[in-house]
Amino acid sequence: MRRITLVLMSVFTAICAMSTDLLVGTYNIRCDVTSDRESGNGWQQRCPQVCALVGYESPDVWGAQEVFYHQLQDIIKLLPEYGYVGVGRDDGDQRGECSPVFYRRDRFEVVDSGHFWLSDTPWKPSLGWDGACVRICSWVHLRHLADQNDFFYFNLHLDHVGEVARRNAATLVLSRIGEIAQGGTVILTGDFNVDQHDEVYQQFATSGLLNDSYEVAQRRLEPNGTFNNYDFGQVSKSRIDHVFVSPNVSVERYGILTNIYWSDGQIRMPSDHYPVFVKIRF
Repeated sequence: MRRITLVLMSVFTAICAMSTDLLVGTYNIRCDVTSDRESGNGWQQRCPQVCALVGYESPDVWGAQEVFYHQLQDIIKLLPEYGYVGVGRDDGDQRGECSPVFYRRDRFEVVDSGHFWLSDTPWKPSLGWDGACVRICSWVHLRHLADQNDFFYFNLHLDHVGEVARRNAATLVLSRIGEIAQGGTVILTGDFNVDQHDEVYQQFATSGLLNDSYEVAQRRLEPNGTFNNYDFGQVSKSRIDHVFVSPNVSVERYGILTNIYWSDGQIRMPSDHYPVFVKIRF
């Protein structure tokens, strides 16, 4: 019996040694626009707050949305430990918003990466269906240096107007995940512009490819929904920023972080969205 116990303990130890523990997340940082500067929520004021929050949590990998190229450079300057995969949605280079994936350069090797547009012509910058904006999904195939485990990370921002665009984009994204990941471990993050009651959310949650990390989390911190509109008094249960994971991923903790800061005697938010951070193991 003692020998069997020792063998089982050895097997359990070996399995734990091969598992990968990650902190991942999604954060719509809000693009840099004149109206925000005029209302006291300018990017130059918010950027240090966004980066301080992310730097404190120190996620292994995280996806951001509404990121102009100069904002991307500001983030990397304040968080130099991160590399990124992301391009401007308008030209596939630097023009327009990015939906970048940031990863800790000291923890991961980039095996492959790419981007596709949420449209009928996903290989080039293009407007999809009834969408109001050109939309893009960026992805990266990462290898964890400590244990050599591979996984695929996708990050997107679905359209805020076009219902057909969101439905078709969901179908496209799920198809591309299957083609690119080929059954591998997948994490999908983003601003989906729909909450947990919408049919587009259900396309992902019931796909069989992905689980909503909120639903399968062992522990949750959910003081509010994920969109705040710069209003600290806004209370909601609506989650429009999501973290989806493969069924083989165990979700230990899920949190919506409602951090605030003070400026000129006023309560301010780093962005008009709250970030979502999730502790996972696979």
